[in-house]
Amino acid sequence: MIMTQQQPMTFIFQTPGKLIVEWGGAARLGERVAYPFGDLRRLLMVTDKALRDACIADPALASLSAAGFEVLVFDAVVADPPEAVLRACVELGRGFGAQGVIGFGGGSSMDVAKLAALLLCTDQPLDGLYGIDKAKGDRLPLVQVPTTAGTGSEVTNITILTTGGTTKMGVVSRQLYADLVLLDAELTVGLPRIHTAATGIDAMVHAIEAYTSRSRKNPLSDLFAREALRLLSAHLVAACEDGADRTAREAMLLGACYAGQAFSNSPVAAVHALAYPLGGHYHLPHGLTNALMLGPVLRFNMRAAAPLYAELADVVVGASSAETTARAAAFVDHVQDLMNRSGAPRRLRDVGVPEESLPVLAADAMKQTRLLTNNPVEVTEADALRLYQEAF
Repeated sequence: MIMTQQQPMTFIFQTPGKLIVEWGGAARLGERVAYPFGDLRRLLMVTDKALRDACIADPALASLSAAGFEVLVFDAVVADPPEAVLRACVELGRGFGAQGVIGFGGGSSMDVAKLAALLLCTDQPLDGLYGIDKAKGDRLPLVQVPTTAGTGSEVTNITILTTGGTTKMGVVSRQLYADLVLLDAELTVGLPRIHTAATGIDAMVHAIEAYTSRSRKNPLSDLFAREALRLLSAHLVAACEDGADRTAREAMLLGACYAGQAFSNSPVAAVHALAYPLGGHYHLPHGLTNALMLGPVLRFNMRAAAPLYAELADVVVGASSAETTARAAAFVDHVQDLMNRSGAPRRLRDVGVPEESLPVLAADAMKQTRLLTNNPVEVTEADALRLYQEAF
């Protein structure tokens, strides 16, 4: 069944309180956090062990110390963080008497930081937070510093956790918007090519799904989505081929941020719904799972989303007088070509997903009702299985 898309006449657009874009800014973080931390001195930094071992956070920590802050580092975040990691983070922060939280890293670290800032300020149980707008009360002051250009988590009000063995669930709440976001593209220079590709494509997915979402699509989210795609499509391959290209790195980080602002207000859909089971079952990076499912879902949605794809083609391919279907096809082909040139794995079989698991993945994808309802075309379990088979 094809669902009609309607542009709302009224809308709400939310975003973090302050955004700083500064090459090398992490080394001056202590100077930048007078807002929102002010006189607060005890800060919890949430990151992962790889970043800590690589000393990526050291300049930021030195800057915070020089500015008079006492910082305790929680570095046990893992990809697709389970609830246990969040609980350990909150317990450490509570024992320390944390007065503010800094998320420093990829999407997983920033997601844990969001909920830690909330749970350190409330007795509300974690189980009562899953879903949309279930959080009550306030949170501790929150700063986000991304080290990858992909998730956009620094500017969203969404946290995703792994619950149970393989299932992912989301917390969506206004309290999860950060007070301050620092975009320092220098932090992304050492990111390997495969991670640059996967996170970059992840950001493109955010922009595309926000632009074609059935839920809360609005002129501002459209503006951010279009500019995100312009930046990301123009610089993805350059960032993959030369990781030290400052222009490309800055464009990718800003593009990922714009895409995050877009989908935080006009939510994502079937690509994410089908990506989550891949991460839950096979612990594949979120950006990579989105990249693997993007092509099949773009083609599946063409019957309803072609006019919107044609508009995006004007942004990333160039304006054309061709009819809508041709321009939409050109957009899908362009995205497919970018993914191929990026060097990211392109098939499920290439990342160790067995063919016999596809029906299980399809059944699990149907549990992502929060996401599937936003898709321009209804997705049945049989459709999901066919999409996995196409990606295989």
